[in-house]
Amino acid sequence: MDLHDWNKRYRLRERPAEDLDAAPTPLLVEAAAAVAPGKAPRKALDLACGAGRNALWLAEHGWEVTAVDGAAAAIEILRTRATERGLKINAVVADLEKGEFEIEPSRWDLVAMCYYLQRNLFEPAKRGVAPGGILISIVHINEPGEDDGPHRLRPGQLEQYFTGWEILHRHEGNATDSAHHRAVAEIVARRPQVN
Repeated sequence: MDLHDWNKRYRLRERPAEDLDAAPTPLLVEAAAAVAPGKAPRKALDLACGAGRNALWLAEHGWEVTAVDGAAAAIEILRTRATERGLKINAVVADLEKGEFEIEPSRWDLVAMCYYLQRNLFEPAKRGVAPGGILISIVHINEPGEDDGPHRLRPGQLEQYFTGWEILHRHEGNATDSAHHRAVAEIVARRPQVN
């Protein structure tokens, strides 16, 4: 599905998972607690944020949030929701597949890539995590007998992107998020501290 189709779906509210009352991804809520609070506000980057259910939750819990999505309609929904709640979120329209958003190195305490797979985004996202910070990735995986596709990994593949990182959580199987019904792979990985 291209960005034109995503914009249409958001404008027409065809995505029940992005309903205004959708709860944040449970794994993100759990993993955010693993990031030690610092003196300055913790910084989070939500890549492919959609209408912002995770970005909103993070901002409500004291995080300084940048949320990025290629669908302008999704970012418009997020900005409206943030304003209604009195939250400040840096919501950015950028096509991640075209590299329109530059991930600053070692800046983010938490980077979330939930239900989005772009293989060449893993390395820049990992570089963007501050030492001791975490990256959360949830991707759909092939089900038995299903052919490979550009938006799914094979079972066991996700963890290979995090060699040398401390794996805090791994799961393959049914999604724990009621908004998703396909099999998923989940990883929460901590970037090693610099000596």
